[in-house]
Amino acid sequence: MAVDCLKLADEIIAGKKLEESDDLSFFLAADLAELRQGADRIRAHFCGDKVDLCTIISGKEGRCSENCKFCAQSAHHHTGCEVHDLLDEDEVLAAARANQEEGVDRFAMVNSGRRPTEEDFEKIIGIYTRMRDELKIGLCCSLGFLTSEQFRRLKEAGVTAIHCNIETSLRNFPNVCTTHTFAEKIENIRRAQAEGLSVCSGGIIGMGETWQDRIDMAFTLRSLGIRSVPVNSLMPIKGTPMENLSRLTEEDIIRTICIFRYINPEADIRLAGGRSLMADNGKSAFSSGASASITGNMLTTSGSTIRQDKEMLAELGRDTTPDRERSGCGCR
Repeated sequence: MAVDCLKLADEIIAGKKLEESDDLSFFLAADLAELRQGADRIRAHFCGDKVDLCTIISGKEGRCSENCKFCAQSAHHHTGCEVHDLLDEDEVLAAARANQEEGVDRFAMVNSGRRPTEEDFEKIIGIYTRMRDELKIGLCCSLGFLTSEQFRRLKEAGVTAIHCNIETSLRNFPNVCTTHTFAEKIENIRRAQAEGLSVCSGGIIGMGETWQDRIDMAFTLRSLGIRSVPVNSLMPIKGTPMENLSRLTEEDIIRTICIFRYINPEADIRLAGGRSLMADNGKSAFSSGASASITGNMLTTSGSTIRQDKEMLAELGRDTTPDRERSGCGCR
């Protein structure tokens, strides 16, 4: 089915929404240059030239009880990854402050494991309370499956957004992980939202899924009202069950970003892990619908520093000034 991608982009800007029942096979046959142009037109209308930058720190690493097949930190795999318990409070504060000074919008602690122990959770609350009181950077976290009360306490401590990837489609999820379910992911997201927290949720492409799985994932995220959608490209890690999967092509990554933009026109499509699979470290993605990025000197799968990312985005005419420096507000 031939579809005019630019006309469709204009229709989406005017209010049209693609539906799961639509014939979306055109996404796979469409000329990539035209698809990119349409996706970028949608991005420009709904997101403007602002690029939201976030950074992460690995608060607790390794020995994860979950068996996600892509992950180096799972205790079920043999990857030789670094292992450490919860970082010291001062170390996390120092990292957050450094990222704030480099002009990043938000900062997140990411912990391995299904959920923190009660002792660790209390320490985490203390860390976020200090960051809230001493810093202006937006605060996010990725701590696994939490209760409503725990989400509420995190919000009180200054957290504004929770990260919880759905990883892939409902159909493909059992091929990725069996120690928790897709439904548990959805329930966790809804608990966080019920406590007034925004949710950052996306997934990983290149895990053996079909194009339909990617499309289904994009629709699931839209149905959940997700406004920050990280798109990671699998970097196969030795020692994981996915170590021998073929690496994605740049064209597949760019086409996926375009598809996510057409289906989620108002969301921040956030370029995340696996950027080094693209020749320009992702520069082309920002002309293909991407409007945000995970960056940072600690993101090993990024391949660039905060300074390099900001310089690259400036060359594209994009604005990385944090919202707090524009209007005095914090995390949007």
